[in-house]
Amino acid sequence: MAETNSAKKATRKAVVTLKITLRGSKPPIWRRLVMPGSTTLATLHVTIQAAMGWHDSHLHVFDIGGRQYGDLDVMDEVISENRPTLSGLVNASDRRFTYTYDFGDNWEHLVAIEKVEYPQEGLSTPICIAGKRACPPEDCGGPWGYGGLLEVLADPNHPEHKEQSEWVADNFDPEAFDIDQANITIKARVSPS
Repeated sequence: MAETNSAKKATRKAVVTLKITLRGSKPPIWRRLVMPGSTTLATLHVTIQAAMGWHDSHLHVFDIGGRQYGDLDVMDEVISENRPTLSGLVNASDRRFTYTYDFGDNWEHLVAIEKVEYPQEGLSTPICIAGKRACPPEDCGGPWGYGGLLEVLADPNHPEHKEQSEWVADNFDPEAFDIDQANITIKARVSPS
């Protein structure tokens, strides 16, 4: 029994590397985060929002082992996201789960726990250490709407090109990912450990 408790304590002090991939995005849109093992799902939600580039203006839910976790202040029939931690998920062998943002557009993210290790000295977490491609614009219709938007933007002769170009930010580049901006946003929204 003592080894089990020691293992749990070690996991809580460890950092967890996660890969978050936006399902249905082709080519893939993803982020790699390093988080304290003590991170709750509520804090993970805020960090995913910041790293991906979402505005946190819609509901969300985590689906882990067939159970749904969310914010009890705004949703019924979910388990509170304020208690489960990444260390608890590692110890329960829940290494892959989903995070869905915006139930209308249905942005489903696959969250994979890649590794658990002791933190590097001087590493302030949470932190985004890698990623690819820009976050889709909010309210563009989910993966299918985003695919259509990209087709319209790529074709200056498309009848909707002007209207859609005005709708998205002038500097929107679907291939761009600014890791420095992601980390500035994470730092502004989440307290470091």
